[in-house]
This record gives sequence, C-alpha cells and structure tokens, in this order.
Amino acid sequence: MTEFFTDETKRSILFISLAGISLILSFFYAGQFPLDPAWVAIILCGLPIIKEGAIGLFTRFDIKADVLVSLALIAAVTIGEIFAAGEVAFIMQIGALLETLTVAKAQAGIERLIHITPRTARRMKQDQEELIPAEEVQVGDVLRVLPGETVPADGLIIKGKTSVDQSVMTGESLPVDKQEGDEVATGTVNQFGAFDMQATVVGENSSLQRMIRLVQSADADKAKIVGIADRWATWIVVIALLSSSLTWYFTGEIIRAVTILVVFCPCALVLATPTAIMAAIGNATKYGILVREGDALERLAQVKRMTFDKTGTLTYGKPKVVAVQSYAEGLTHEQLYNYLASAELNSEHPLGKAIVSSYKATGQQLREPQSFQMIPGRGVSALIDGKEIYAGNAELLQEHGIDLSPEVQAGAKAYTKEGSTVIYIAMNNQVVGLAALSDTLRETSFTMVESLKAMGIHPVLLTGDHKEAAHHIATQVQIPAQDVHADCLPEDKLKAIEGYQEKSELVCMVGDGINDAPALKKAHVGIAMGGIGSDIAVEAADIALVGDDISQLPHLLGLSQRMMRTIKLNLAFSLILNFGAIILAANGSLGPVMGALVHNAGSVLVIINSALLLNWKTKNESTSATSTKYVPEMS
Repeated sequence: MTEFFTDETKRSILFISLAGISLILSFFYAGQFPLDPAWVAIILCGLPIIKEGAIGLFTRFDIKADVLVSLALIAAVTIGEIFAAGEVAFIMQIGALLETLTVAKAQAGIERLIHITPRTARRMKQDQEELIPAEEVQVGDVLRVLPGETVPADGLIIKGKTSVDQSVMTGESLPVDKQEGDEVATGTVNQFGAFDMQATVVGENSSLQRMIRLVQSADADKAKIVGIADRWATWIVVIALLSSSLTWYFTGEIIRAVTILVVFCPCALVLATPTAIMAAIGNATKYGILVREGDALERLAQVKRMTFDKTGTLTYGKPKVVAVQSYAEGLTHEQLYNYLASAELNSEHPLGKAIVSSYKATGQQLREPQSFQMIPGRGVSALIDGKEIYAGNAELLQEHGIDLSPEVQAGAKAYTKEGSTVIYIAMNNQVVGLAALSDTLRETSFTMVESLKAMGIHPVLLTGDHKEAAHHIATQVQIPAQDVHADCLPEDKLKAIEGYQEKSELVCMVGDGINDAPALKKAHVGIAMGGIGSDIAVEAADIALVGDDISQLPHLLGLSQRMMRTIKLNLAFSLILNFGAIILAANGSLGPVMGALVHNAGSVLVIINSALLLNWKTKNESTSATSTKYVPEMS
C-alpha cells in the first residue's frame, strides 16, 4: 500500500499523529501544562478546515461541511471547550484521511497504467538493433522485444513465438501464447521468447494511452446523486445554525448550542456518495472495466433492457472456418482442408487469412504452393502437388467453366441460411467441396445472457447483419425472436433504443463499432468493447470493457445495484445519526466532547462501509475461467 502514500498523505498522517498525542496529554495531564496541549490538534488539524471553509464561503459562496465544522470549532474555542474543539478537528482529519486512502486504493489499479508506459524500444534497421525512446517509434517500424521487456507499441508479431502477460489490459492471470500474425498491445509484458513485431499503432493512439485517457476521465463528482448530497449539506448548515440559535435562546445554555453545531456537521452525508462511487469504480477496474463517470453506475442500476451489437460483441468479430465438406470420392474432409489452406497461404484477402489462421490452430503443417495467383473479387488459384486448385466464390468457378452440382448448391444454401460465407473449392476443373466461414460466438455469451435474465434484465439484439445470421446467433444465446432487430443501420439502432425508452424502459447498449456510436450515446448507459472497439465507440460510451470480456457484465450490473444500496444505507445512517445526536444535544444529554466522538465516528463508519465495495463479488461469481479451442466441423 506504499503507492497510496503521497507526500501530502504522509504529512496528514504526521499531523494527525501529533494531534492524537496532544489530545491524550490534554485528557490526562491538561493541568500540568501552561497551555492546553489540545491546541496542537486545533492548529494542525483545525486550521486547514477553517481555511478551506473560508475560501469556499468567501470566494465561491459555497456553503459546505467545512463551514459548519469551522463554526463548531470557533464556538467550542470561544466557550473554552479546547479539548472538544481539538477532538472535532482530529476526528474530521481522520475521516478525510480515510476517504483519501479509500479513493487512492480504488484508483490505484488503473492509475498504475500511467506508470507502465514503456520508455524505450529496440528498433531493427538492416538487421541492426538500436535503442530509441518509445515515443520515437513510427508506424511500420520493426521492433524487437526481448524476454521480460514491455511491448513498446501496438503491433503484429512477424517473427518468433512467445507468451505475453496481458493482465494489465485484460486481467487474465495466465500468459497468452503468441506467434506470427498475432497482435500484441502496448504495456503488456513479454514472458519467454524474443520476437520481432511491426508497429501498427503508436503514441497517443495506442491501446494503453487510450485506456489512460479513459482512466483520467473517471470522476465521481459527475454523479447526480453527489449533487443531491451537496444540496442537502447546504440546507443542513442553515438548519444547524437555526437549531443552535433556538436551543441557546430557549435554554440559555451555550454548551448545548455548540454541541448541536458539532453533531450537525453533515460530514457523513457528504462522504456517503463519493466514497461508494470511487470504491465501486475501483472494484470494476479489477475486472477489466473502466468507468468513465460515476453517474454511469448510478444509471446502470436503473436499466431493465440490455441491447447488444452482434459482430465483435456477442461474437469475436473475426471469421473462422466452421465447416469443411468434401464431395469428391477418395478425398477426405481433412485433406481438402489442407489443400484449401495451402492454396490460401499467400492470400492477402481477409477470408484467405482467416482460413490459414483457422487451419494453423489445428496444429497441422501447410504446404507451400508451387504457384499462386490472387484473383480480385473472385478468390485464388494455386498449384499444389501438381493439382490446380481454385478457391473462391461461384463467379470464379463459372468464369473457368466449372459447374456447381445441385448437391453442392444445397450444401452451400444450408450454411448461408446460418449466416456463413461459403468458399467453393475446385480441383483440376472439378468441384470437390466447400468451406463455410462464420463469425463465431464468444464462449461466455450464453452464460452472460442467462445471468442477466436471472437478474431481471431483458436482452435485445441490434445488428446490421441479415436476418438469418442475426437469428442464428440469437438462438444460440436464447434471445427471444421478438427482441431481434436485423439489417440495422446506425439510425435504426437509434430508433430501436428510442422506442424502448418511450415505453419508459431504460436501456443499456453494448457495442464496439463506429456504427454503434449513436446508439451508445443515446442509451441510458453505453458500454463499449475497449479492446477491439473503435475510438469513436469508446468515446461515445460511459463504460469500456478493456479486455472485451462480456462475461463481466453481470458483475458490473450487480456492482451498480450494490453501490446504490450502499449509498442509500450511508445516507440513511448519516441522517439518523445527525438528528438523533441533535435531540440528545438539545436536552443536554450529549456534551461537545461526546458529540464530536459520536458524529465523527459516523463519518468513519460510512467510509468503511463504502470501502467494502472494493472487494465485492456476486454470489455465483466464478474465480476461474476456461477457454476452448474451436474445431471446424468436418462433414
């Protein structure tokens, strides 16, 4: 916890320690000193409070807790209650310190991002390595990353294999294996083998810098409920002065009036909300969730519908081979898959790259084609083992006089209905099979949707994909057909959300693309995929999932609801304590010293109650996650 102790915090601890010693001496040995030792507490802890109260009152006309605390201190000193004044100042500063440490702990997990920004990079030029400042890295530079070093830029591995610790970005506890073609992010740590990478995103646009900007925008003061507490605090100051004056007028005892000022300080009330919000933000950070505004958590607790984009949100947003089907006698599906992937080995087309990537995931070896030709808008042709291979769309085969049999057409139609893209494969001028590529569902999507349903949230699918693909995914996660909106343009998503909100159904939108930005902005709460999401989508959202882990959405929703319960409990407790203490002070049962203890103990309890949110978990939350490797269907 040493990172929490700034110079200012250390100074506060020193002053509080000295004040505490002085109060002990004052309580037991006050008569043995020419001056009451409690004055040390008043000077070290009380004067800063009076200064802040005066600045707020006379420069901003801002009547807050500091004003009432200052009045209580001055009144207590005036009537000679030096120990009571010192005690008020002492416990108030303890409360302030606890709040500072609570907020610091809540933010520490995300603020560490700022300190892990890499300082240097190893740039490769003509097989020569040069050490340069990380900020000088340019897009396209080839960089070498050694074991134990931090990745200096976002990019693609072009040589080597390794494992990378991505916990800073995704919260994953185990390193992730990486090889040629895999992406690496700034700030992640290379664990084992050295690798070369090509920088694709640098400087302020890197994933780490984007995340830091999100962190810096997290501000609990933006929450509407904080404003309510502040307004209450202002009225309480007025009521306190009136109550104190009336008590003095009717009883003639200034001690009672001063005690009312002491116990009426709305410190616990003011602390009730921001400490809970910042603790909840800190909790969310541990799960790879960046909350840009405390207000977002308050709003999230109110939503009843959660709308999802499909591609990149419920799915991975990258095509994979989901099936390979052979129609040629003597040619197995596995052999056909090898011919197809080998033919696409040098392809620059996204689908070709997806085929190669999917095949490499099986651990099998590819063959280098003897010849290769890219045919724009059609597919590829390649010569492998003396066999001429064509892989592409129906137009490619038609242009080469290759007919599609009814059997092949029927097979292709079945996959197309499920939203898949079909690649036809021909060998020596005969159709021999097909491959189906599709965006695959995230392993956690189904359980995430089920968890939200159990919490009373209605899931909705908003996607620009065609009806077949939308309903295919919706069926897999059990989103009702009536809540599936397909073929959506950005304005269609916006209108769908407006339609729900016109029915007084508050909506949370989860998306990743530029086309989701209007919906993210319009929704009661917008949640963006912070890893693969576009900059525009992330900027439009209130909350970002750093590692694109949608399985954390139930935790986030439950956390927001728990935060609101904590805030309400804090507010109720602080008000009951204040008014109870006032009654006791007015009838003389509570003196200034005990009043200060009771009141400020309430502030400490409020902070402790809020701090419990830092480690809050849902009852059914699993502490471990499993992943599966996708294997295409061979039929």
